[in-house]
Amino acid sequence: MRGVLFDVDDTLVDHSGAQRTAIVAYLASLGLDHDASAVRRWRAAEERHFGRHLTGELTFQGQRRARVREMLAGHGDADIDDATADGWFAGYTAHFEANWTTYDDVGAALAMVASRALPVGIVTNVGADHQRRKLAMVGLAGCFDVVVGLDTLGFGKPDPRVFHHACGLLGTQPGDTFFVGDRLDHDAVGARDAGLRAVWLDRSGGAANDVPAGVTRVTSLAELEAVVA
Repeated sequence: MRGVLFDVDDTLVDHSGAQRTAIVAYLASLGLDHDASAVRRWRAAEERHFGRHLTGELTFQGQRRARVREMLAGHGDADIDDATADGWFAGYTAHFEANWTTYDDVGAALAMVASRALPVGIVTNVGADHQRRKLAMVGLAGCFDVVVGLDTLGFGKPDPRVFHHACGLLGTQPGDTFFVGDRLDHDAVGARDAGLRAVWLDRSGGAANDVPAGVTRVTSLAELEAVVA
């Protein structure tokens, strides 16, 4: 092994936990329904409209506005202008960013990689500067030699060119580089198909029988040392 690449959200940073806590608190502050079904609707809206952003159908800000409009449709407020949608999302974002945190297993995993003097980087389907800011806010500034975002090449995972570009920046060959991410499709299968050594971080622990060939499944970053050894 010559290098390691990581995804960010739900791999290093608890995106889902921060999202859940934030939307409940924000909806409650607005006097809106904030039960489990509201959380599911918000998560579904993110998945749908961020996917449209990945294909180029929506801008980053556009997918935020679409998520707000979908969320508010049930309250008769879907037909809102961009400024109102932006303000609504800004209120949510304040709660969301206040809840950003790393998982408990991240520090030890990064220390293990550092102890081996391996170059380490990020490949994310969010803008590089946005993710650098997030990493800094959770105490991981300066931990990565490379950050490749959706805006680096203009497209993201699972396109093999993104993984190859990151390896080039690390100075490694794909076959000598591990990629660790929580998404089976974009992360693990994408990395495998690009020739990297793919590690699927299945934190839910519920998919032991659904591991494709050429992918190594772990349920915690604590297992990473045994994988790379």
